[in-house]
Amino acid sequence: MLFEGRDAAGKGGAIKRIVERTSSRIFRVNALSTPDERQKTQLCPQRYIERFPAAGEVILFDRSWYNRANVEPVMGTFTKKQYEGFLMNVPSFENYLIKDGFILIKYWFEVSMEEQPRCFKSHITDLRKQWKLSPMDLESHRRWYDYSRTRDRMFEATDTPWAPWHVIDGDDKKRARLNCIAHLLSQIPYKTKAAAPSG
Repeated sequence: MLFEGRDAAGKGGAIKRIVERTSSRIFRVNALSTPDERQKTQLCPQRYIERFPAAGEVILFDRSWYNRANVEPVMGTFTKKQYEGFLMNVPSFENYLIKDGFILIKYWFEVSMEEQPRCFKSHITDLRKQWKLSPMDLESHRRWYDYSRTRDRMFEATDTPWAPWHVIDGDDKKRARLNCIAHLLSQIPYKTKAAAPSG
C-alpha cells in the first residue's frame, strides 16, 4: 500500500490506525529517509523494492517512489527529463507487479487549502504534535498550486485500470481514517476465521 498526499492530510494517522490492531509480523510500515548520494543514482523504485513483502505480508509505504512525481519536481531536485521518464515508465512497472501477484493499493490524502494551515497551527501550539512540523511542511503550503499541478499530472499519467489512485478527503481526520480502512478491507480478499473455542 502506498500512502501519498499533501502534508497534514492525515496519512500518518491512517497508517497508525491500520497497524495498531494488526500483527507486526505481517503488517510493516516503511517511511524511508531522504536518499543518500548513492541512492540518488539508483532507479527510482530500487530502494523500495528491497522492502517489498513476501507472500502473506503487507507493507505500508509512508511516501513512496511517487516522491519523484510530486515532491521532487516542486523542489527542483532532479531534471525534467527524469520526471517525464518516471511518469512514462511507472505504469509499466506497476503492471509488472500486479501480473506477478502483488496487490497494489495507492492512496492519495487530500486536504483543503483552508484546513492545512489549521493543522500546521495545531502542530505549533500542541507540544505533543510539534515533532510533526518541519520546514518542508510550511514550504509545501507556500507552493500549494505547484503541488496541485504535479498531483494532477501524476494522476493523469499513473491512474491506471490495474493500479488506480484512491483519493481520501482528509479535512475530517476521523472520517478519512474510517473511509480508508473500509476501502482497504474491500480491496483485499480474506476469509473470516472461526473464533478459538474458549476454555
